[in-house]
Amino acid sequence: MTKPALSDLLHAAVTAVGGVERPGQVTMAEAVESAVDDGSHLLVQAGTGTGKSLGYLVPALAHGERVVVATATIALQRQLVQRDLPRTVEALHPLLRREPQYAMLKGRSNYLCLHRLHEGAPEDEGDGLFDQFEAAAPTSKLGKDLLRLRDWSDETETGDRDDLTPGVSDRAWSQISVTSRECLGAQRCAYGAECFAEAARERAKLADVVVTNHALLAIDALESAPVLPPHEVLIVDEAHELVSRVTGVATGELTPGRVNRAVKLASKLVNEKAADALLSASEGFERLMELALPGRLEEVPEDLTYALMALRDACRLVLTSLGETRDRSVQDEDAVRKLARASIENVHEVAERIVEGSEYDVLWYERHDRFGASLRVAPLNVSGLLREKLFNERSVVLTSATLRIGGDFNGVAASLGLPPEGTQSTEEEAEDVLQWKGLDVGSPFDYRKQGILYVARHLSQPGRDSGREDMLDELAELIEAAGGRTLGLFSSMRGAQAAAEALRGRLDHPILLQGEETLGELIRRFADDARTCLFGTLSLWQGVDVPGVNCQLVVMDRIPFPRPDDPLMSARQRDVEQRGGNGFMAVAATHAALLMAQGAGRLIRATGDRGVVAVLDPRLANARYGSFLRSTMPDLWYTTDRNVVRKSLAAIDAAATTTTEAATTDEE
Repeated sequence: MTKPALSDLLHAAVTAVGGVERPGQVTMAEAVESAVDDGSHLLVQAGTGTGKSLGYLVPALAHGERVVVATATIALQRQLVQRDLPRTVEALHPLLRREPQYAMLKGRSNYLCLHRLHEGAPEDEGDGLFDQFEAAAPTSKLGKDLLRLRDWSDETETGDRDDLTPGVSDRAWSQISVTSRECLGAQRCAYGAECFAEAARERAKLADVVVTNHALLAIDALESAPVLPPHEVLIVDEAHELVSRVTGVATGELTPGRVNRAVKLASKLVNEKAADALLSASEGFERLMELALPGRLEEVPEDLTYALMALRDACRLVLTSLGETRDRSVQDEDAVRKLARASIENVHEVAERIVEGSEYDVLWYERHDRFGASLRVAPLNVSGLLREKLFNERSVVLTSATLRIGGDFNGVAASLGLPPEGTQSTEEEAEDVLQWKGLDVGSPFDYRKQGILYVARHLSQPGRDSGREDMLDELAELIEAAGGRTLGLFSSMRGAQAAAEALRGRLDHPILLQGEETLGELIRRFADDARTCLFGTLSLWQGVDVPGVNCQLVVMDRIPFPRPDDPLMSARQRDVEQRGGNGFMAVAATHAALLMAQGAGRLIRATGDRGVVAVLDPRLANARYGSFLRSTMPDLWYTTDRNVVRKSLAAIDAAATTTTEAATTDEE
């Protein structure tokens, strides 16, 4: 049978989702088809409004072999599985003469565990298992969440946490879920035949397109046993997030609380010698952590080395002794032992990793006001891991609205383990040099006509502890001119809180603050009321999609460089410098550029959108690196004239108010 033309397939899919074909989308689909067909690698920057999801889904579905699509956010996973894929599959069915199957797959802890739900969870403070539904007061928040989860378990078809609306706290979810290490296994579990996680895996094995997240992709790369089904093609959406998500999965952490939990779980399942050794080692570690000061450890101190060696050796002894139950009152011993083993293995692995030491690891202490001190270890970079695990055995397509940094793809490519674009290899090393192509398909929006980039050049330069009264005055004036409609993106939660507190007493506009309600509820309220402003930090820089007149001013308080004392970022910066590169530009400036491009992308979400991106940091105009940062942002009309911007915001506000009033009149 002749393969249908890609143009016909794309047209059918775009029509099915009610969209409009874009030149950039067509170019992207053709490039993805070519990469998939010849097994090559592709980096595609596709601006907001391009329709990049269909740009890769259509050639993926037409390919005929299994494709894995990995995304960073829950929102995009839902969009793909609940909207884009169902409509696209239905539209392509007559042309392909087959009906491609699709499925979503996540890590095991994202699914409700029926064994944990019905049999209970081991209690940290007590002697074995307890009924969490009885233990939690039914009038408490935890009790209400648990009762709702029990009712939901009878209704849900997927057991997927993200399908539960409204959601529940992490504490409540942890009572009815397990990690892969804690799972008994389908063969040994009384509920194996009904297991939601196993059902999701079975669906994935039969699917042509498997939608997953970056974290599970990282776990699949890091673990010896594969989690994802075999596949010929990998498509990574929101690819600018991949390195940070993989780094997160590859980061180990030890805290006194985590170690104490392991002690409590294992103490009744081992002989007295092993139990005493583990308790003694945990107490020594806890005493040491009480004195820990935040910051990077260039070398492992001698006292920490001894404490970790004792912890490692005690864990090893416990692992060989597990099963020698000393208290026959322990119920459901298989489940308790499995949970204990998982907890002990985690402590053992992190302790051993730090003791053995690696020049490719970064070690540091953190201290949290609420949770106390923690010891963390992370890879200096993950480029080697990604190169080895992602690119060697399949075609990989990476796409995002922000992949070109400072005018080319090489910065992002290097972080992924790829050589500079176009690198030629000799005959001897042909197999070692990965070839890839970068493609920027642009955006359908006319940014220079739709928006303004305003840099407040006259303001004082931000300092680490500066209150920046002039910045708050500027922010208040801009909000007034815009009539509200403002998304405030701050480089720190402290900055967002301080601005909200200061302006709530000065402005007659509601100001919502991240953390005061769930993010979804805050965004809904912001999108529903033009007078409202929303202030927040990292989640808002990338997670807000509010097209229309209710978001016409996006404000960044400062360039979001990583903190100078961030142990991992500063170590990466120094590593680049030691290899002869510019550490500041390669790490700090690139980090800031990605965030600013994402943040500025919150403004123009549709062809009719108008507005201003205001950066209240004069360094974007004055510093040598300012042009590098601006080149990564959408190509908005650029000005440093405050009067021009105020007049523009007032005009945009007036036009938006007229439009809203006309729509209200029509409805009446």
